[in-house]
Amino acid sequence: LCGIVKLQKPHVVCLPALGVSTRYTIGETTFEFSTKMGKRKLDTKDGQDDEYDLSTKHIARCRIKADERRLIVILEGAQLETVKVGQSFELLNCDDHTNILKRNNRDPGSCRPDITHQSLLMLMDSPLNRAGLLLVFLRTERNVLIQIDPQTRIPRTFKRFAGLMVQLLHKLSIKASDTQKRLMKVIKNPISDHLPVGCRKIAMSFSSKKVNHARELVPAKDEPLALVVGAFAHGNLSVDYTEDTISISNYPLSAALTCTKLCSAFEEVWGIV
Repeated sequence: LCGIVKLQKPHVVCLPALGVSTRYTIGETTFEFSTKMGKRKLDTKDGQDDEYDLSTKHIARCRIKADERRLIVILEGAQLETVKVGQSFELLNCDDHTNILKRNNRDPGSCRPDITHQSLLMLMDSPLNRAGLLLVFLRTERNVLIQIDPQTRIPRTFKRFAGLMVQLLHKLSIKASDTQKRLMKVIKNPISDHLPVGCRKIAMSFSSKKVNHARELVPAKDEPLALVVGAFAHGNLSVDYTEDTISISNYPLSAALTCTKLCSAFEEVWGIV
């Protein structure tokens, strides 16, 4: 029944069977009743989630070549781990699973998936990514390597991000609802197999004695560059596939701020507005 009409005198009307539309005439007024039911599409968006959301036509599609400029960011040590709570799985974090961490003598600082969430938001929302000049990988503490498609839209809220990561870690991929394209997928190690041949790889670490401005990292020639950023709260970044370790500030920076400074520097040098 689509509406409510107030009549001066009471009338008895028999509603039609399910899936049928019927018209009734009472005096000089005709009413139409319908009990048709259609499929309801689940809308997972809210007002905040639409912020800065661009269609895929605004994101360039291109593959990496050894002779073209591209920034490759690798988030190392991402603390993404699932835990079973009741009948479902959740993304382990220091805010919602304090009792679980205490029972297992785990340091709350070792369960910070929000760092990965913040870093991915900075990277995927950057103009550098919109221009098709950014590629993002992340590897968890448990050595799970994940590739993020440039068209991936990271959820605005951590709760939705956590649900997405649980699905990714269990099903090994996340597909777009309209095109069935894999936006996130677990890939085989090592990371070097997925990088262009001859690509220079540099780790970002505050403990490095080399302190350079982020703009100085931009290659003079049109060639890709891979930068490794630690996606954890405490500790030093230690990987065996990088050629050098550099710091871009005299002060310790969070992973999200490091990603922001790197993207901004490359955008400035490459003329991306």
